[in-house]
Amino acid sequence: MKLLLALSAASLAMVSASAQHAPPPPAKPTPAPTATATPPAKPPVRKQVRKSLSPGAARVAAANRAATQQPQAQGFVNAVQVYPFSEGMIYQVYTAPGAVTDLALQPGENLVAVAAGDTVRWVIGDTTSGMGADKRTHILVKPFASGLATNLVITTDRRSYHLQLTATARTAMAALSWTYPAEQLIALRQKEAQAEAVAPVAVGLSVDSLHFNYVVSGDSPAWRPLRAFDDGRQTFVEFPASIAVGEAPPLFVIGAGGEAELVNYRMRGRFYVVDRIFDRAELRLGTGKQQVVRINRVAEVSAPKGKRS
Repeated sequence: MKLLLALSAASLAMVSASAQHAPPPPAKPTPAPTATATPPAKPPVRKQVRKSLSPGAARVAAANRAATQQPQAQGFVNAVQVYPFSEGMIYQVYTAPGAVTDLALQPGENLVAVAAGDTVRWVIGDTTSGMGADKRTHILVKPFASGLATNLVITTDRRSYHLQLTATARTAMAALSWTYPAEQLIALRQKEAQAEAVAPVAVGLSVDSLHFNYVVSGDSPAWRPLRAFDDGRQTFVEFPASIAVGEAPPLFVIGAGGEAELVNYRMRGRFYVVDRIFDRAELRLGTGKQQVVRINRVAEVSAPKGKRS
């Protein structure tokens, strides 16, 4: 028995010694590094330097913006936008592909020529309606696509029209026409002269003597005036046609101290005729929360005068 125990102890010792002197296990191979593609460096972004307009070009751009007439809510008669005509104004017209916009001239006015900046991407034609003295010329415009813009010049035997055409995706003005306050004023004075049997007040009246340097601001009721102007002696306030079927607002002149005072005026058709020149005035209507429209006379900008009829 002692012999077996001795042999076992010796065997364990030999196994332990063998384990101590055995070579270490082979190391696991290290995977080779994988090559990663490096994206090419992006070129530096160059900032676009916006060139400023020259002083002359800036003055032209400012004059064009100031002279552009946008459609007004109170200027619509049904779907027709009615602009008051003034020499040198630019009238904004919104069009759309697939829709024709009708530009109606004054009855009896004869078309001379039509010129557009872009005649490739716009369809422009003309036709007439009516007979005799009521014969009327219509300029028809339609863009081929949205996002286009160009200008249009219409010359007639009476005047020149300047328009800015803009093509939207689907909103188009059905039609537009003009009123002619200078001619209406002359006719109004002639009518007054005949009714009162006095010397014709229209004698010697020149369209060039009219001043349109008035700004209309404030609320936008249905009766809001289209414009105001004077002839150096009287001031005229022109209202939309709807004034004939609604309540007319009283006119107050605002003094230097801000006080409001009633002024002598009379209504002739769609016009208030005020027997003086004022710098500030207000039209007020309603009780409680009044609707107030302001009329301010501003500095008149001299401009070359074009040919008038």
